[in-house]
Parts: sequence; structure tokens; C-alpha cells
Amino acid sequence: MTLSSPAIPLPAADTAALARLAAEVRQDLERIGETGADWVPAPDGIDHNVVVVGAGQSGLAIALGLRRAGIGRVEVVDQALAGAEGIWRGPARMNVLRTPKVPPGPELGLPSLSFQAWFEAAYGREAYAALPAIPRTLWADYIDWFRTAADIPVRNGVRLERVEPQAGHLNLHFSAGEAPFTRTARKLVLATGIAGSGGPFIPEVVRQGLPATLYAHTHAFDPAALKGRTVAILGSAASAFDAAGATLEAGARAVHLFARGDDLARGSAMKPFSFFGAWEHFYALPDADRWQVMRHFRRRAAFPPVPAVKRATAFANFHIHLDADWGRTAPHDSGVRITLRSGETFHADHVLLGTGYLADPHLTPAFADFATDIARWSDVVPSASTDDEALAAAPYLGAGFELVARPGQNAPFLADIHFMAFSAMTSTGRPVGDIASLRHNVPRVVAAIGRDLFLKDRALHLGRFLAPVADTDLPRDAYAAALAAPAEAAE
Repeated sequence: MTLSSPAIPLPAADTAALARLAAEVRQDLERIGETGADWVPAPDGIDHNVVVVGAGQSGLAIALGLRRAGIGRVEVVDQALAGAEGIWRGPARMNVLRTPKVPPGPELGLPSLSFQAWFEAAYGREAYAALPAIPRTLWADYIDWFRTAADIPVRNGVRLERVEPQAGHLNLHFSAGEAPFTRTARKLVLATGIAGSGGPFIPEVVRQGLPATLYAHTHAFDPAALKGRTVAILGSAASAFDAAGATLEAGARAVHLFARGDDLARGSAMKPFSFFGAWEHFYALPDADRWQVMRHFRRRAAFPPVPAVKRATAFANFHIHLDADWGRTAPHDSGVRITLRSGETFHADHVLLGTGYLADPHLTPAFADFATDIARWSDVVPSASTDDEALAAAPYLGAGFELVARPGQNAPFLADIHFMAFSAMTSTGRPVGDIASLRHNVPRVVAAIGRDLFLKDRALHLGRFLAPVADTDLPRDAYAAALAAPAEAAE
């Protein structure tokens, strides 16, 4: 494994040291007695206790957490090829992570499995001390090693197509190339990240005005394909600036970024939220409190990080247009004509959309059989749809990230689907799946799954608890010689 970033050239990683560290991970798990012994009874005709869809950092951490909790028969699948799971070698365009290098990540309290342990084994302690921030591709390398060191098998190239509820379990229909197959599971975890609630959001002004060949969402585009072209970017948050930087570095002729406001957002409404108690317990607040806080966050757009802004503004051919809401788009010659609501017009060869993601679980294709049964925030907070229609479409989740039925609907199977995609944020208060969320969210979903499986098998466990007590644990000959004779006892 080798890596270099624009700012931090590194030598080849010490693969022997990384192999030793992986062995230490296994030893540490043995030392704390978390070797994966399965306590869950295996019901007849059910393939898996849990299927985890998504093998990015969240899915891998969940699989590790389930094993450490003694929950076996877990399968992890991902539609991407090995090494391309998650966002780090795909949609993410930042040069370095926005997360500081010190907070816990997917290692779940196991120091030998942490990023710092991995980096120091690969490149040395001095290199880690000198590392100002984590390069994005370096984090991807660490996640690859994490999967190997934690020994988490993943079935790649597999897409979940349909969830079919059955009595006591779920039929999960998958496609794998031209070989569809079905698995049965008692629990399903969707760890599908930022695109897991219906996909990228395409504004109507673009969707209705342009053919798909003239625009792309920042979630999926090739900066190299825009070399020598003039690019218009709609949006002014982090992903828009990341896309601008990547496109300019790839040789774009010019990049114009359009913001609706009269200035960029320059502060974060979420800063007061950044303490352990808020992360850990926000979900326990009353619904009205949670809704009030999330509306507050949404009304104050996230500011673009300073490194992302500086990356783009370093180019003289980068231009920011403020108070520039788009009113109309249309094809023009071989490119695009953009008409602002002010009447001003611009021309570009291609459009990129840094416009965020849909938040509606009803749009998740695999849920088609029961989508309208799923509660959204609009179902539990009467004012939600008029307050913020997009936010109101987010799923209303239980304490263990489980889907909940809309009022009046009888869909108990929803409690067996744990939804850890991006739009779970409305219920939890912070982005689900990002690095800092893992230490809080993964233990909670693992505990919820363990509790539910235990209660589902209540009769079996009660039978074990109430069975006649065996008298074989303490052999009589271990104390027979010390037994007083009856006569001695009488004296």
C-alpha cells in the first residue's frame, strides 16, 4: 500500500507492521472475551439473524459490534466492488477529512483497531504527530485494513432490490449481476449513508429544464470529463466547494458557483450541539423539542469549510455569484443557459448540483411493498409539512433506529428494519454514518438488535433459565473428605 496526498507525501506503508497489528486486534478481542460466541438460537428456515446492507465504515462497525455482542449469523453486502464501498473513493471530493484526527471512529473502543494505531504501524509515530489532518484517500486505506483486521466478510456486487415482510422474518431479494437470489433474515440494517433515502436531490428548475446529459449531481461526476469546460455549480455548502476545487484542479476553463443568499453561510448552528451528552441522548428528547432543533439547523445553512473555500478560491477562474437564485434553465447551443430570478443570464457547458439529498424513506426502492406504512416526521408533528416539507419527509425512527408505522397502520415488521441512512439525522440530531457518530450510534443499534432477538426467543430462553439445575458442576468428591460423620456432628 502506498499513499501520497498533495500536502503530505508518505513512504510505502510497513505491511509487516500492519499484519502484526491485525494479529494484536484479534488478541485484544480474546483478552476481553469478545470472540464472537453466538448466543442467538438459530430458528429453522432462517438464513441470517442480521443482514447489513452497506459495507462502508458504518456497516463494518455495526458488523463488528454485533460480533462483539455475541450475535452471529450476520451477513454484510454492498453493491460496490471491493475497495469502492462508502464515499471515500467516490462521491467525497475533499482533500482531507473535516473530522479532526483524534475523535473515536469505527474501532468501538478497541485501541489497536483505531486509525492512530493503524497510521503509526504503517508510517511511524513521528509521522502521526506531524499529520495535521487525515487525507481522504488515507482514511479509505485505513477502512480497507479495518475490514481485514476485524475479519468482516463482505459480499460485494450485491444490490438489495426488495424487502418482503413475512411472519417473523423478512425475505430479502437481491440482484448480483444476472444472478438474483433471496435470503431470509430476522433483522435488516440499512447502513447506506448519504444516498440511502431516495438518492441525490435534483431541483425542479434543472430537472424540468435540462436533459440529463447537461447536468450531474456532485454525488457522481467525473472532474476529468470537465477539463477545458465552463461549469456552473448550484449550491454553496461543502459539497459544492469540494466539487469546484476538484473540477478546477482537473483543468476546467472556469467554474461559477451560485448561492441563493446575499452572503455565504459563515457559521454553524450545530456548534452548541457538539458535546457528548447531545450526541448520546438527543434521540430521547420529546418530538416537539427535536423538531424545533432540526428546523433551527435547517434554517441556517451549513457553512462551507475554510479549506474547501480556499482550495477553490486559489484559482483565478473561480467565481462566486451571491443572491443568484436560479429561475430557469434551458439548453443553449451545446451547453446551458441559466436565467436568474433577477433576470440576469449566464452560459455554461455543464451544470453540477451541490443540492443535497432526498430524505424520504418512501422513495427507497426496496421498500416499495410497504412504503406508505412508514412513519415520517410529518406523521407525528402536525406542523411539520408546512414548517419544512423536505425535513418533514425524513423517517421517524425509534430509539434503536428502527422504522415506525404511521398512526393507524399495522406493520409490526418495521421494527425489524433499522434505518441508518443520512436522513435518520432528523431523529438523532446529527448526521448518521459520519465518523464522529459511530461511537454513539453503533452501540445503540447493536443493543436494540440484541434486545429484540432476545425477546423474540423469550420462550426458549425461559426454558433454559427454568430447566432443572444440574448437579454436575461441583463433583461431590471435591468436598467429600471434609464431611463430618453423623456421630461427630452430634457431639
